[in-house]
Amino acid sequence: MGKKRGNVPGLPAGEQPVVERASAGPVVADTLGPVTADTFAGPVHVEWDNSAPLTPLGQLPFFIEFLKLGSLFDSWVADCPLEYASPNAPHKRDVLGTVMLSVLAGHWRYAHMTALRCDPVNPPLLAMEKLVSEDAVRRGLDKIEESAGSSWLKQHLDYTTRPLMSEPWILDIDTTVKPLYGHQEGAVVSYNPTKRGRGRRIAITAT
Repeated sequence: MGKKRGNVPGLPAGEQPVVERASAGPVVADTLGPVTADTFAGPVHVEWDNSAPLTPLGQLPFFIEFLKLGSLFDSWVADCPLEYASPNAPHKRDVLGTVMLSVLAGHWRYAHMTALRCDPVNPPLLAMEKLVSEDAVRRGLDKIEESAGSSWLKQHLDYTTRPLMSEPWILDIDTTVKPLYGHQEGAVVSYNPTKRGRGRRIAITAT
């Protein structure tokens, strides 16, 4: 404890990457300025406010702009094999838009869609008339025949991912074993040897 250790020598040149030094002090929202996003409801001006509460859908206008400019949402709705015969039925765009907003909000149950019903801002950005109830979504998706629905989703998934296959890429595989907790895909209720006596949702998988 009493030994003099002296100054620790610095790393030789070339071993430490050059890192851009951040500016001192917090980032002021006013310096970012307003940004315009082109949505289905027209241009929307987005501003940042560091003092406002956070929202999980704060970046949604920019994602909607991406969907609009790429005609991804319109074609996804138009190709959906969902048909209604009743004039009182909800619009197909409202049903699918509610599903998409729920997924983007991190929901994993139909009942969670109720939390979106009080949102008056985001549905018009997708040219939706309203957010529908969880029961309307459940009944609507139940009308889609399984093979037709799988073909519809696969078609649009391939449209967005297949062009990437023509680009050079590297497959980096990590063969370590990791636990999956909570509601992650592949997690099951099983015994966790690292937390004895606790019944938790966990699955050990190789990645």
